[in-house]
Formats: sequence, structure tokens, C-alpha cells
Amino acid sequence: MTLCRDSAAAPGLRRTRPVAAAAAVVTVGAGLGLRAVATGSTAKYGGDALYTVLLLTLVVLLAPRLTPLRAAGTALAASWAVEFLQLTAVPAELSRHSTVARLILGSTFNAPDLFWYVVGAAAGFLLHTALAPADRRHLAPACGPQQEVGHAPGRR
Repeated sequence: MTLCRDSAAAPGLRRTRPVAAAAAVVTVGAGLGLRAVATGSTAKYGGDALYTVLLLTLVVLLAPRLTPLRAAGTALAASWAVEFLQLTAVPAELSRHSTVARLILGSTFNAPDLFWYVVGAAAGFLLHTALAPADRRHLAPACGPQQEVGHAPGRR
């Protein structure tokens, strides 16, 4: 029984990166649109959720072979890491000098943001699961050439 997948067996993989790149652009557009039409907590927490969705699209862009669950988990972990980094003075100091740093790192810790990152990761997971080709949603990692998991090289 072969537990590893053959990259040629997943023809949808070739379209994963372009779809992830397009999703990143759409997500940034959604964030800008949300800021243009909403204010207060709707804009703030909606932006938090979209931040994690954007990170998920970037994770898929960089590592298209990850399952939707792992991609969402990675994006959530990164979002939480950035939020907890805000407990230090580093993001606030960088944000004073750079708009890009302010957009990426924020400046102050806000505990409710942690929940909204989960919402974004869950929404991104559902979208990624719906868009991922059915033949690669839950596949094992690829094996090396002529190698199967659980078998010594050269033996079949």
C-alpha cells in the first residue's frame, strides 16, 4: 500500500499557486473595501479575520502541498504570534516609523483579536477546502523518487 502521493497524480496542484495569489489580491481588496464602508468594531474585527485569511493565502502560495487544515493552522499560529509580539514594545516602535510595519505588525495587544483570528482561519479553511482539488485535500506528504512510506528503497 502506497502512503505517499505522486506529484503527477495531483493535476490540480498546478493551479493552486495562481488561485492562492488571486485569493490574496481579493482578500486585500476585501480588507480595503471593509475599511471604506465600515467603522468601529466591524471594521476592526473584520480586518482581523481577513488578516488571517490573507496569511492563509500566503501560506498556500508558499507551500501549496499543505492540507487546508495545516495551512489554516499555520496562518492562525502566525496571527497569534504577531498579536503576542504586540505585548512587547517592538511593533509599536516599528509602527511609529513605518506604515508597512503598522499594517503587518499592528501596535498594541488586544485579546479579542485572538478570537477573530480563529474566525478568519476557520473561514479560510472552509474556502480552501471547497477550492482544493478533491484528489489532494487529505494527502500524505510526497515521497522521494521511487520511495514509498513504510518500504525500504528498492523494495516494493
